[in-house]
Amino acid sequence: MAGQTQRTDRVQLPETPPTSTPVPRWATRAVWALFLLSLTLLATVGFGGAEWRLPGYVAVDGLTVVSWAIVTFVSGIVHSYSRRYMAGDSHLDRFFATIFGFTLVVMTVTAADHVVLFAASWLGMGLAMASLIGHDRDWNQARAAAGLARRYFLASGGLLAGSLALLAWSTGSTSITGILAQAGTLPPAVFGLAVGGIVLAAVVQSALFPFQGWLLSSMTAPTPASALMHAGFVNAGGILLTRFAPLVAADSTVMHLLVVVGAASALLGQALLLVQTDVKRKLGASTVAQMGFMILQCGLGFFAAAITHLILHGFYKAYLFLSSGATVTQTAPTEKSRDELGLGGVVVSLATALGGGALFVAITGKGAKLDAGLFLALVVVLTTLHAARDVLGQSKLSARGKLASLPLVVVVPIGVYGVLFNTISGLLSTVPTSSAPTELSVVHVALGGVFVAAYVAVELGWHRSSKRLYVTLLNRSQPAPETVLTSTEDYNES
Repeated sequence: MAGQTQRTDRVQLPETPPTSTPVPRWATRAVWALFLLSLTLLATVGFGGAEWRLPGYVAVDGLTVVSWAIVTFVSGIVHSYSRRYMAGDSHLDRFFATIFGFTLVVMTVTAADHVVLFAASWLGMGLAMASLIGHDRDWNQARAAAGLARRYFLASGGLLAGSLALLAWSTGSTSITGILAQAGTLPPAVFGLAVGGIVLAAVVQSALFPFQGWLLSSMTAPTPASALMHAGFVNAGGILLTRFAPLVAADSTVMHLLVVVGAASALLGQALLLVQTDVKRKLGASTVAQMGFMILQCGLGFFAAAITHLILHGFYKAYLFLSSGATVTQTAPTEKSRDELGLGGVVVSLATALGGGALFVAITGKGAKLDAGLFLALVVVLTTLHAARDVLGQSKLSARGKLASLPLVVVVPIGVYGVLFNTISGLLSTVPTSSAPTELSVVHVALGGVFVAAYVAVELGWHRSSKRLYVTLLNRSQPAPETVLTSTEDYNES
């Protein structure tokens, strides 16, 4: 009002004193050095077509160097971010030692060719993540969350170790390369048990339905650890299935099972996301959905597409977690988040979505044939349709601004995705069965219909009109009670 002044004083938080221990500094430098090494190997091994092997023990191929580049980059960001975020923590050295050790173990998983080394590093990866989830051991809730996650990871490690032991015994080879070379000679019973164990290990590690409980209960982890978990750890399921693609893709029943589990997880994650108000739980539900899409792409036979998906998801989810504090302060509820678009808006949205799907098919060639690529193209169309509806529904933009924004929604993201997809496909060209599209089946058609119906239901707001459905989804998205911090005093005591 006129004649009144408004105070704009800001409270300056005290600078966090630099830590005296050298561990954070040296760990950060070391992980960035690993990133530079990974880029060098990516240029020579990935783009150069060369491979480096220690026969029977280590195999550095296209999948390895792509994974190394992504893992070390995300880990480097997390290390750098944590030097200030975790400053003053009473267990700072242990935290940095764990996240650096976790990085090394993940790199070992992607390069291991010996079954014992692979199984041991897989288990070590899970135990390191469980330690990060329960980093603050003064919290009963953190210890409970770590214990819950550890049980899941021990089960995943046990399933994988048992499967690898069975494969090694049946083939007489202790190397993954040797086992995959004899994939066609495995007895049906051995094949079923081994592949079933590998698939279950991937599903548990990626927090897919019905094993999403450990992820939704992991919110006691420090935010940098959560970023590393959601951007890297859960992606291990897709890397595992891609590494064992010759076995997994050999049976259409297994592939259809992956599609069903992936689709169920994607739909469940999206449904849980709709009813969440907590920032980190929304991100957790989103990760369940995105991992579902990743496993679904493996089930369609597009393993390179799954790796592309986990790369994009890893970058985006790491950013969202590390910026989650800003989201809390900048987000405020509004009475009306979307304008009524009318018939014209619906037509423009549909045209944009179909254009996005056509661009994806033109760039990648997926969906141009009567195979599982059509399902993948449908997912792209629905994703583009959702993005277009969001742009057109933004009340802050003028009608002309909304229409002008649509090319950015379609051309840039779809173009980037298509180019990255082709690049990753080229890098994985030496990896066995990196692309094995399955035939279009009744399962794909039925699930396509379910996806379309789910999209329509969300657009019509059916999840808000049914109290029973809302309560069911809200209950399903709750973490284990013993892992929930219910009092502010719990925070203050840490």
